[in-house]
Amino acid sequence: MSRESRAIEPADIMDMRAYGEQRKALRLGQVAAKKKRRLSVGPHVTVSFESYDSMWLQVHEMLYIERGGDAQVADELAAYNPMIPNGHALTATLMFEIDDPKLRASILGRLGGVEDRIYLHLGETRIAAVPEGDVERSREDGKASSVHFLHFPFTQEQIAEWRSGRGTVIFGIDHPNYGHMAIIGPEMRDELGRDFG
Repeated sequence: MSRESRAIEPADIMDMRAYGEQRKALRLGQVAAKKKRRLSVGPHVTVSFESYDSMWLQVHEMLYIERGGDAQVADELAAYNPMIPNGHALTATLMFEIDDPKLRASILGRLGGVEDRIYLHLGETRIAAVPEGDVERSREDGKASSVHFLHFPFTQEQIAEWRSGRGTVIFGIDHPNYGHMAIIGPEMRDELGRDFG
């Protein structure tokens, strides 16, 4: 699946019959790959750092499930290509995973603006998340979405610091109603370092 290209092109899309035949194996392979790119932050948040491969599979899943054919391809590429790391940023999908509907509504109802309170701490530097600009993720009534698409833009100096392996990398959320941090360990740091090209 993995390509040198930073964007999925129409020519990269498999025939849906062939995809259906390989779907189980492709999804299992992605589950294994995602383990190195998944992080729990506090009791309710899971962060998945995206890649070309994860977005390639997501595009295929949407095409396979919705059966929109060629007319759907452009929309899916427009939606998912921006989430492929571009060589100077990490990208991530952040999800609040709360099974109980009442508890989920209560927690999300107090997390408006959380998308602006997410960061990576690298050495002495704080790298703020930039939410994907597709839709507003917090409503006027203060309720946050359960899913957020994030970009973490790096300078060349920060990329060099990341690759050096020095110090500790922390993923943080500092919203008043959800203040949690998690350490990005050496294995994940090495894996994500490949996203810088």
